[in-house]
Amino acid sequence: MENERLEGIIESILFTMGDSVEVSKIAKAIEQDEETTKSLIYHMMEKYTAQDRGIRILELEDSFQMCTKSEMYEYLIRVAKQPKKYVLTDVQLETLSIVAYKQPVTKLEVEKIRGVKSDHAINKLVEYNLICELGRLDAPGRPHLFGTTEEFLRRFGVQSVEELPSLNEELIEDMKSEAEDEIQLRLNL
Repeated sequence: MENERLEGIIESILFTMGDSVEVSKIAKAIEQDEETTKSLIYHMMEKYTAQDRGIRILELEDSFQMCTKSEMYEYLIRVAKQPKKYVLTDVQLETLSIVAYKQPVTKLEVEKIRGVKSDHAINKLVEYNLICELGRLDAPGRPHLFGTTEEFLRRFGVQSVEELPSLNEELIEDMKSEAEDEIQLRLNL
């Protein structure tokens, strides 16, 4: 039973570390000598082979590394090739709308319009390839300028940003009025 527990610890170490781990470090972690540690790892290697598992342990000089069996690569590629699906949060949609209508725009301008920090939303939109850095503003600090990408146009089914629905002027005036009232209310407090 003790060996199974130690093998479980070794397995978690190798899985979590990703890269090769020296036998001496594993031995120290499980409080065993290096020969006992190697013996446990060799036993694990045999079990993985006998059970036809999708993983294996490689021995690299005086280190060990957990990896996927090469016979499994085909299946990994199938998963990796599947398109990633993501759902935009309200915050991300709001940020994307500001960038789309105001581009090129700095993060500070987006935050000024939203009234809150927008680092995470902008980073996610860049990660999703919906916005990108267009350059830098010629101003102190040289902030990044952001704009939409071709992927944005594809996802939203428009050929250019000029095709985006125009903003209702009456609605804009109402929003401005509400914002001014809110600012005045805060000033009065």
